[in-house]
Amino acid sequence: MPAPLKQTARRTLLVTSATLASLALTAPVSLAAPTPKPTASPSAPVSGSPAAKDKASASASTSPSATPPGKMSSLGGARLGQAGTQVQLAGGAPVLPKDLTARSWIVADAQSGEVLAAHNAHWRLPPASTMKMLFADTLLPKFPRTTQYKVQPKDLENLGAGSSLVGIKEGETYSVDDLWLGVFLRSGNDAVHVLSSMNGGVAETVKQMNEHAEELQALDTSVVSPDGYDAPHQVSSAYDLTLIARSGLQKKDFREYSSTVTAKFPGATTKNRKGKTVRETFEIQNTNRLLTGDYDISQYPGIAGVKNGNTTNAGATFTGVAERAGRVLLVTVMNPEKDDHNEVYKETAALFDWGFQAAGKVTPVGELVPPKGAAQASAQPGANSGEDGEAGGAGNVSEKPVAGAVAGNGSGGIGIAMAITGGVLVLLAGAAFLVNRRWPLPDLVRRRR
Repeated sequence: MPAPLKQTARRTLLVTSATLASLALTAPVSLAAPTPKPTASPSAPVSGSPAAKDKASASASTSPSATPPGKMSSLGGARLGQAGTQVQLAGGAPVLPKDLTARSWIVADAQSGEVLAAHNAHWRLPPASTMKMLFADTLLPKFPRTTQYKVQPKDLENLGAGSSLVGIKEGETYSVDDLWLGVFLRSGNDAVHVLSSMNGGVAETVKQMNEHAEELQALDTSVVSPDGYDAPHQVSSAYDLTLIARSGLQKKDFREYSSTVTAKFPGATTKNRKGKTVRETFEIQNTNRLLTGDYDISQYPGIAGVKNGNTTNAGATFTGVAERAGRVLLVTVMNPEKDDHNEVYKETAALFDWGFQAAGKVTPVGELVPPKGAAQASAQPGANSGEDGEAGGAGNVSEKPVAGAVAGNGSGGIGIAMAITGGVLVLLAGAAFLVNRRWPLPDLVRRRR
């Protein structure tokens, strides 16, 4: 049996058993991107990667590469910089799943940061809409969710061909909460661009995202567009996407949005038969198939987010977090070469299964490093992260349950409500953090409404 990790906060899991049927996503095989330039050009094409397949423009094409580079970053451990699969099995540990075809993947303990196994962890590849995790982690603390914003025509300029859209209309007013639901559930590039406009524009947002990636030590990541749309030199890695997800999950809103299955989204303002002005709404569904299920894949037990993506160059990408028996794992899978329907989710589910069985029975091959600010703060006596602690990526945390859990009403009366409530977030300070490298998640709770 795996040796239990010390918990810094109580954790409860109520698994909701339900499945929503949804339309298929196709995961095309893509070509890898070259090593990025140190800084991204804000003038590059800016648009977002849809969760469903989109067609990137020819100018966004990248040089083909079917094999990982000979030299990759060794951040987090020397073995993570080596090409191929890295795992060190101990007695009784299960073997890795067969038929894994992803160009890069990683399985990590979200609490301790231990990397249980990895494959080309630092290979810089196009990230698709998983880049929206960095976008959210950077911008979520900036605007209260009740803030109202009227969309201007300029806010929706430069959306790339084939972009996934949530359906934002010029001249209509949306709350920040609406916009984030559009980002997380529908991977809406229109919502990303509106939030970027509120933040000073796309170029300023890209600059802030690159700065935040450096703070998180996500050094394989180069941001060119805030939504992940294919663009030259826009890359990340399985290692970096896992770091970014780990940071985002410290935020209550991030946890709630990434686990929401369905929501009502504002539509157009019209007049009814009596001449009264009314605002229509329509339902949007999360495109994360491990969260909703599909005809060929079940909702994964214990899944709690986070983000999927798919573009021509990136293929299918996905980062997920799941909890089982008090253990929280993060898995990132980038670009499976096998083109079966929902393949990225099937390989992710197989790696989750393996990780939960192998935890405590393998010698870690590396670790997820803490953010720069967390490491610096831990060196100060009595250091701790506050309610809005930006350095540790822990802003927007709370001991209270999330009140705004979205109830989903699927066909046939099947309903799913997902929320992740925050327990006490404790970033271990001082020498304890430096020694143990622990960055525990708050309580993960899934409730049925």
